[in-house]
Amino acid sequence: MRDAAQRMPRGRLRESPGWCAPPLTSATHGGILLGHGATKNPSDRTLKCDVLIVGAGFAGAVLAERIASQMGRRCTVVDRRDHIGGNAFDRYDGAGVLIHPCGPHYFHTNSDRIVEYLSQFTDWRPVEFRVLSYAGGRYWQFPINLNTFEQILGRPSTPGEMEATLARWRIPIENPKNSEEMILSQVGPRLYEMFFKKYTRKQWRRDPSELDPAVCGRIPVRTTRDDRYLSDRFQALPRDGYATMFRRMLDHPLIEVRTGVDFRDIRSAAKWNHLIYTGPIDEYYGHVFGPLPYRTLRFENETLAEEFHLPAMQVNYPGDEPFTRVVEIKRATGQKIPVTTIVREFPEDYGPGKEPYYPVPASDARAQYLRYADLAAREPGVSFVGRLAAYRYCNMDQVVGMALAEFDGLKERKPG
Repeated sequence: MRDAAQRMPRGRLRESPGWCAPPLTSATHGGILLGHGATKNPSDRTLKCDVLIVGAGFAGAVLAERIASQMGRRCTVVDRRDHIGGNAFDRYDGAGVLIHPCGPHYFHTNSDRIVEYLSQFTDWRPVEFRVLSYAGGRYWQFPINLNTFEQILGRPSTPGEMEATLARWRIPIENPKNSEEMILSQVGPRLYEMFFKKYTRKQWRRDPSELDPAVCGRIPVRTTRDDRYLSDRFQALPRDGYATMFRRMLDHPLIEVRTGVDFRDIRSAAKWNHLIYTGPIDEYYGHVFGPLPYRTLRFENETLAEEFHLPAMQVNYPGDEPFTRVVEIKRATGQKIPVTTIVREFPEDYGPGKEPYYPVPASDARAQYLRYADLAAREPGVSFVGRLAAYRYCNMDQVVGMALAEFDGLKERKPG
């Protein structure tokens, strides 16, 4: 059996680049400056504001909204990319399919506070995110659950039999020190080789034995028939998309957004009372301790003249394929359109001109980051917030929680 994403002919309805739904202009709207630059030259070095926020992703948008609406301070948000929303932004491709260009962003949380906060700016489309894994010429339910176990056995089973079998397969490791030990202690060598080993190597270009236990340990193993990818109480997507939600968050007369503006170009001359920095912490300090390691991604989009293509919204490829997963986010968005777009995801080394998607979760990288963190702790008038500034992998709700916690502290200190 051949993989569905590989057997389809390519070249039909190819996606055209750009953020094209809805079209952006350079006009100011409700305090938001949409599109490249500002009302003046985007390289304007005379920028002055109460709070300068570097990065228009979740961390930057939440803090801008809170500071403007709750503290009455003028905020300028700059982002070197040509859109708001960071990696979470979504857009319509050339065929009219709503896609997540920077990889799928499945929103999930157990925090009522975070849901209540974001619900000011969006309604929600409840979604139970489901994933399959393609290995050995067939699709497997993933994360590992009772259905997966029955696929392996080729017959019906029970939770009790699965637990007893896993107990025999597991390698007893009391305190797993890395991801390999974590998975071996949960499911044993067979399932580790089948679902985790090569996938992890492709994703991180490091062996699982070199990565923190949480990298693979965050993926659940269930002896029930719960086949959801995530276990959080709240699982959904913004009903009108992430881009619309971010626009609403930043739609305040005290907020100005300048996209296409690199902080490095305005840093020496811009004036602010407080700085919120959500970019790479090593870049802020000029890589004085050397560049931190990151992984980046390359995406290959293919639009097909059919309503749906994949058997699930995401298919993982833990084998020798050069990509790690193929995503058909249309299965989650609920969009009604007779074509679909699938996105293949290729992990790559980080370098010039590429986006730093993932901080590398390894002990050597952590030790290097802590040298930067020590500088940041002594930096007056600057808040370092978000996954790149904190150099750790974070879910979207965790970034929102970090931003809200930072706002609570700023409100007490009343900077700017």
